[in-house]
Amino acid sequence: MTLEDDSLEYHEADPPGKIEIATTKPTNTQRDLSLAYSPGVAGPCRKIAESPEKAYDYTAKGNLVGVVSNGSAVLGLGNIGATASKPVMEGKGVLFKRFADVDVFDVELDIDDTDAFCEAVAAMEPTFGGINLEDIKAPECFQIEERLQDEMDIPVFHDDQHGTAIINGSGLINAADIVDKDLGDMKVVFSGAGASALATAHFYVSLGVDPDNIVLCDSTGIITEERAEAGDVNEYKRVFARDIEDGDLADAMEGADVLVGLSAGGIVSQDMVRSMANNPIIFAMANPTPEIGYDEGKNARDDTVIMATGRSDYPNQVNNVLGFPFIFRGALDVRASEINEEMKVACAEALAELARKDVPDAVLKAYGDEPLQFGPEYILPKPVDPRVLFEVAPAVAEAAMESGAAREEVDLDEYRNALEARVGKSREMMRIVFNKAKQDPKRIALAEGEDEKMIRAAYQLSEQGIAEPVLLGDQDAITATIDELGLDYEPMVNDPTDAEYDAYADRLHELRKRKGITRSEAGELVRTSTNYLGSVMVDQNDADALLTGLTHHYPSALRPPLQVIGTADDAEYVSGVYMLTIGNRVVFFADVTVNRDTDADVLAETTRHTAELARQFNVEPRAALLSYSNFGSVEGEETQAPRDAAAMLRADSAVDFPVDGEMQADTALVEEMLTDTYEFSDLDEPANVLVFPNLESGNIGYKLLQRLGDAEAIGPMLVGMDEPVHVLQRGDEVKDIVNLAAVAVVDAQERE
Repeated sequence: MTLEDDSLEYHEADPPGKIEIATTKPTNTQRDLSLAYSPGVAGPCRKIAESPEKAYDYTAKGNLVGVVSNGSAVLGLGNIGATASKPVMEGKGVLFKRFADVDVFDVELDIDDTDAFCEAVAAMEPTFGGINLEDIKAPECFQIEERLQDEMDIPVFHDDQHGTAIINGSGLINAADIVDKDLGDMKVVFSGAGASALATAHFYVSLGVDPDNIVLCDSTGIITEERAEAGDVNEYKRVFARDIEDGDLADAMEGADVLVGLSAGGIVSQDMVRSMANNPIIFAMANPTPEIGYDEGKNARDDTVIMATGRSDYPNQVNNVLGFPFIFRGALDVRASEINEEMKVACAEALAELARKDVPDAVLKAYGDEPLQFGPEYILPKPVDPRVLFEVAPAVAEAAMESGAAREEVDLDEYRNALEARVGKSREMMRIVFNKAKQDPKRIALAEGEDEKMIRAAYQLSEQGIAEPVLLGDQDAITATIDELGLDYEPMVNDPTDAEYDAYADRLHELRKRKGITRSEAGELVRTSTNYLGSVMVDQNDADALLTGLTHHYPSALRPPLQVIGTADDAEYVSGVYMLTIGNRVVFFADVTVNRDTDADVLAETTRHTAELARQFNVEPRAALLSYSNFGSVEGEETQAPRDAAAMLRADSAVDFPVDGEMQADTALVEEMLTDTYEFSDLDEPANVLVFPNLESGNIGYKLLQRLGDAEAIGPMLVGMDEPVHVLQRGDEVKDIVNLAAVAVVDAQERE
């Protein structure tokens, strides 16, 4: 099947199209319906009638964008009409929702007349918080946007113009830095003088490019003052008419530092590239065929050629999805009246800065594990990078507030937290821990310090102020990897081959001499096993916490810290806990990694320690001891242990959280079952700490929920140790290491 065949099947599959409407409030009971519609809906109607701004409080207006088109310039298909443009407009809505959680109504207007089109769009202002104009031909698109921006009191944004401008403007910032050229000195040539080219030229001026150094070429040639005086160009092109000789694109490119292609494929030759200034920058964005192919442009000369295209199969894709969802997100969240130049520049600068940061593993996997680090082949973040939302939307919101476009002020730190919550409960929960950790960072020993993931995690922990990481391993190997990664980072390193660790060996021997470890063997273990080295460092207060397990099996990684650090004074057992988030629900699962066989004592202790962990995430624990029995409905040895554990905990005056059991999992989680069927239960709300009767059930349970229920998991977090120790799962990503390190920091803080 061809791509078109696949796409037709994709769009035609039941239900047709790509979008639907979902409710955000309960509609299950008669009362729900009376609140959603008549008679209850009259209340918010009256409030909005008194004060129209209340529409943002009582309706979806504040998170609703209208994607509006007349289908007069759709992709490369031209004027195909309003109805035929609908798949594109729906697709735009998908991108808004997927990347920034912005809701969209697509509106296709069968109107060619500019005045009538503007009147129709302006009349929809009560419905929307913003308008995204799409696929409208030039020059009408300029006239429509300008008029609607004047007439409407909500943001109006023509993405075909400004989206392209902002994204390649961001790329220009980084490309100029890489080739060490000043924006104000560069000669910039445009191939094309349509809507996106003109908007990009204007935006380059906002970034600092000298307008006198910008040369535009249309299909006739260079736009000169002579052509402008002859009436050969429209008013929008005339702004960039230059007092230079007539010529074609090849003439314009001689000595140019930058070529911006927004025209037609295959019109630039290698000889034309060779005529440019040293280390040229080429943005060849005609789709699907660029003005010059990526490899063709790179190979045209021996110096650095920075190439960008509109294609996803080559580095440096200029993709508008990096901009419009997040620009509108920031604008909507401060109720901006417009999207002004300051907000556009803020977006470009935030994207440029993000491209200089270490790339998450999830993004690397999405692009085939190809190396992505700041340089000539990576000047823009990838669209799937989840950090774009948290960098761009706050930057846009801040610019809106500073420029006077915002009608609502937001605290930027709180706003970032709200963005985390919008896209996932687990990110919101980790933000709580990160904020706590940053208040008093602790020293975290990272046992597999030579591993690339550990090094990248250490860099992020240090850069974000979450922890003071100490990499354990060979100094030369660590330095070489840092150089390969292109990180500007000088970590703390404990290299067992370069230093004397006699005191550590003595301590290990003292702890294990009656377990068969000689002094010589202790010295060897400290020199050759970073797990033992890190454990003794924590024991001797030379580190506050230990992370290990990235390249070891869980039992072998856990053994050294258990032997050296041991369990806490009030603990005889350690347990592994995962925090799972499903929608807006947070649940802690224990024990899922350590205790194969359990009894009432193990279950009770696991419950106490898991409840303490929950409070590190600002979650007040409600614990359920799980079984296949409900409060004695089945008698047996396996149901007795959770029943006894629950009784022990309820009888303990030091336990200051509700706990009950034994109970089935649905009983623990469904409020109606607790309050109606088992009204005697000590839990009057669903449990958020689930203690499984054994390792087998716990491990199976969390993995089923993670895979089938699309739950996000953080962990495993080890509880019950005398000092903070966490054992990673083999193959964990950098974000998992950072998450557990932050948990370890907070744990260390609370032990002081």
